Amino acid sequence: MSSSALDPAALAQSIKEWGRELGFQQVGITGVDLAEHEAHLQRWLEQGYQGEMDYMAAHGNKRSRPDELVPGTLRVISLRMDYLPGDTRMNQRLAQPEKAYVSRYALGRDYHKLIRKRIQQLAERIQQVVGPFGFRAFVDSAPVLEKAAAQQAGLGWIGKNTLLLNRKAGSWFFLGELFVDIALPVDEPITRDHCGSCHACLDICPTEAFVGERILDARRCISYLTIELKGPIPVELRGKIGNRVFGCDDCQIVCPWNRFAKPTEQTDFHPRHSLDNAELAELFRWTEDEFLSRTEGSPLRRAGYERWLRNLAVGLGNAPSSIPVLEALQARRDDSSELVREHVQWALTQHAERANSLEDRP
Repeated sequence: MSSSALDPAALAQSIKEWGRELGFQQVGITGVDLAEHEAHLQRWLEQGYQGEMDYMAAHGNKRSRPDELVPGTLRVISLRMDYLPGDTRMNQRLAQPEKAYVSRYALGRDYHKLIRKRIQQLAERIQQVVGPFGFRAFVDSAPVLEKAAAQQAGLGWIGKNTLLLNRKAGSWFFLGELFVDIALPVDEPITRDHCGSCHACLDICPTEAFVGERILDARRCISYLTIELKGPIPVELRGKIGNRVFGCDDCQIVCPWNRFAKPTEQTDFHPRHSLDNAELAELFRWTEDEFLSRTEGSPLRRAGYERWLRNLAVGLGNAPSSIPVLEALQARRDDSSELVREHVQWALTQHAERANSLEDRP
């Protein structure tokens, strides 16, 4: 049966039902006009806030024009999937400086493959009904303004912390998109800003990365510093990173809307290798083979072994001066990586200076 013979509204409703059956908590549909968000992106890029993330500007306007990225696209189906494990003890881990804090989205398996597979299955379900049609699935895999599309598809609004917020689910969810060449009816966008006068997310940022509401200077963001940045972490920001060794969740933890976040039903997103309760010194002792083995299928692979050690060295430099911490740092003082050695030396200097300051007290 051709798509022209179907009731578009009925098809859209079926797509949303199929999406929920495939594990997505919400599905919305929008058109391809993201002009307002395109202007915001351009201003952000002009300020250089993207840092080393050259890919943010590498595709011209295709990021904000779905029909140019995939010619023939008429609609964007936006989908969200919760990822927060039930018991993450986030504040507790942040208050334990000898523990490693890994962003909650990265504790389990890499979400890209799981969500892409589910979106592909959704496309196949649609194809069974409408016959062959043009589509392409995305999960952080191409230049797509996913939060903008999700906002216009009615999945939430973009909060002051630049994340998509949902009144019933907070922000602990992944987004994915299915570009289609079917003229489906679109959903009402969320146009109201439900953040109100709250600015808890802006105030809590350890490195003061927000230069305004909905404006993030990625060069100061801990997620950027620990994942995207390839070289040394700026010295003036290292002490502010604390024990956050891969990403940062502070602006989500304090968001009042996350009171309504629901634990994920996807066991693939549950913590692996006790990463939600690991000691910094323990992780710092991993060999490269151990790192590769224990991060197989994990978002942690994005940083790579050398930057993983760099991040841990910073965490160890901020940790209390215990024997395990100092021994772990000493063991890598002559590491083969110049990047690691430099951060280890910084960490050891922090401990030496703290010890001297204690000795100097009357």
